Amino acid sequence: MATREALWNYRNEFGDAFGRTYFRRFGPGVVASVGLGSYLGDPTDAVDRDLAGAAELALRSGVNVLDTASNYRHGRSERVLGEALGRSPIGRDAVVVSSKGGFIPFDDGAAADPTEYVRERFVGTGLLDVDDLAGGQHALTPAFLDWSLDRSLDRLGLESIDCYYLHNPETQLAVRSRDAVYEAIEAGFERLERRRLADDVGCYGLATWEAFRVPEGHDAYLSLAEVLERAQAVGERVGPTDEHGFEAIQLPFNVVMADAFTRANQRPPASIDGATADRERVSEEIGDDERLSTLEFAHKAGVSVFTSASIAQGELAKPDAIPAAVDAELAGDTPAQRAINFARSAPGVTCALVGTTSADHLRENVAAGTFDPMGAKAFDAVFM
Repeated sequence: MATREALWNYRNEFGDAFGRTYFRRFGPGVVASVGLGSYLGDPTDAVDRDLAGAAELALRSGVNVLDTASNYRHGRSERVLGEALGRSPIGRDAVVVSSKGGFIPFDDGAAADPTEYVRERFVGTGLLDVDDLAGGQHALTPAFLDWSLDRSLDRLGLESIDCYYLHNPETQLAVRSRDAVYEAIEAGFERLERRRLADDVGCYGLATWEAFRVPEGHDAYLSLAEVLERAQAVGERVGPTDEHGFEAIQLPFNVVMADAFTRANQRPPASIDGATADRERVSEEIGDDERLSTLEFAHKAGVSVFTSASIAQGELAKPDAIPAAVDAELAGDTPAQRAINFARSAPGVTCALVGTTSADHLRENVAAGTFDPMGAKAFDAVFM
């Protein structure tokens, strides 16, 4: 697991090569504000080799955040990143590794009959019940999360994962009520809290696609305040103190998907700066009817934000993809660098994740961090 000393030593080794606030606080120490994602790419040996090379180069270049999931590239991304980390001269304890559980991993590739695969491997073995599944491929039961976490640890070849996310929990809203989904999240948090106390994970969170970006009335909406309250309840119920390990969210954020900053869709948090607060006092300070953006809420509640789709899966790396008025305010030599710096500049963002298997693109992405991000006032101004 990453340690405070090793994370700060990594920062001290690489920090002088980067701009202001490139390294930011997370967990026991600090992490790079540009991270490597591993979602894209076919499940082939050739992509495995390219991803491994990109990961090893990233670690040697000032990127100490590796993000993956149990289902990315049918589980191959976890294995590749774990092997790359094992070969790296950078110590394991200087790297924050995150993974996710929720989707069924088709370990043998795209199954000829996905329904039969799930029935045989998961329902038939008793790990899941048919009613646990959403879309035939997603579940959040504690037993399935345990299984997924164990599989992730095994494929990564690690004893612990620094941050483990419930993956797209809003998927469950297609088959059950919102209250039932919150109950499922709380049960998942409780299982992960017990795994945290066993040192299998450093912290946990929610990796989402729509849940925290859409309006309150949307079918995929989830309240971050409600999620935080569920985590607090778990903390009070499990372990020797009231602390809990819910520390991060992951969501898409880029110049054309800026909803997490522009849309005020979150009710005021029940805690401010990590301290439990009385509901009436919070209402007096913020207002019953006021809404915060997800980024503002997360900042007030002390929850770190990791952005996915930071360059819109390559679309923002194309010339003229960034609106001219915004592009003019961003630092960077290339469109990709300016897009990354947009995500890094948003108030409350800890790290912008960018997936690549190309060494050249990796160097370009890392170099984005040599430019200073916009200040909060300048970032606000691009939306005025």
